Amino acid sequence: MIEHRRCFRDPIPEIYESAELLNKALIFHLKNETRKTKELLLKADMPVIRDWTESIWGAKSPYIKIRQVHNPKPRLKKNERIETRMPDKKIKDELIFRDGHNCVFCGIPVIRTEVRNQFKKLYPNEIPWGRKNIEQHSGFQAMWLQYDHLVPHSRGGDNNLDNIVITCAPCNFGRMEYTIEEVSLLNPFERDRVKFKWNGLEDILI
Repeated sequence: MIEHRRCFRDPIPEIYESAELLNKALIFHLKNETRKTKELLLKADMPVIRDWTESIWGAKSPYIKIRQVHNPKPRLKKNERIETRMPDKKIKDELIFRDGHNCVFCGIPVIRTEVRNQFKKLYPNEIPWGRKNIEQHSGFQAMWLQYDHLVPHSRGGDNNLDNIVITCAPCNFGRMEYTIEEVSLLNPFERDRVKFKWNGLEDILI
C-alpha cells in the first residue's frame, strides 16, 4: 500500500526564524531605521535554508518519488492546453483569502513576488535575486509564494479555485509536472490545514 504524505520534506526551524527576521526587518523599515533593517535582511539569508530548498527541487532529489497511477492524465501538446496559463488577479486574491500566506503542503510562510520585488528595489544589496538559484536570497527563495495547479497545466489543469492552491516554491517546483497522486501527496482539500497569523510582509507595499 502506498503511503501518502503531507509534504515532500518537513520544514526546518530556520525557515521560521528567517520569516521572523524578515518581519522584524519590515517593522524597522516602517520606522525608517535603515541600518537595522539591512542587518536583519542579511541575517534572514541562511545557507541551511538553501540546502533545504535544493534538497526538494534539486536534481535527483531523494524526497521526490514518482509512482505509476491507474489511468494517468496525459501530457498535452501546447495547442491542446488551457489557453491561459495562470489565474487572473481576482482568482489570485481569492486563493490568498482562502489559503492564507502559507504553503498548503508543508505549511511554511510564503511571500508574493510583488512583495519580494519591492524589498529588492529598496534593499538591492541585502536581497540578491540573480538568475541562478545560488544568487537568490535563501529566505525569500524558499518562501516564494506560488499559485500551484493540482492538475498541472500541461496535463489539462485549469485555473478554477478547486484546482489551484497556495504553495511555496520548493513544493511547487519539486512536483514538476506530476499530479499529487503521482508523487504520493495528500490532497490538501481533504485534510486539516493550519493557517498562521502571517500576512506575507504585505505592509511593505503600503
